[in-house]
Amino acid sequence: MVFETIAKVIADRTGCNAEDIRRESTFTELGIDSLDTVELLMNLEDELGIEIELDQKVETVGDLTEFVESKMGC
Repeated sequence: MVFETIAKVIADRTGCNAEDIRRESTFTELGIDSLDTVELLMNLEDELGIEIELDQKVETVGDLTEFVESKMGC
């Protein structure tokens, strides 16, 4: 569920298809810069109903998925 939500938010932000986003996709490959990342996290907080304080470097969608899941206790 977390990965699918992240893929949807990224797709909405970038205009790509959520189905094309893979766990190994990097944010750079997806055209997401540091400002986009901040906005992406705010959108994820709204979608998932949690607060996300990014305290580690994430480079791929899979990294972000694992980080969010750890914060949710999944």
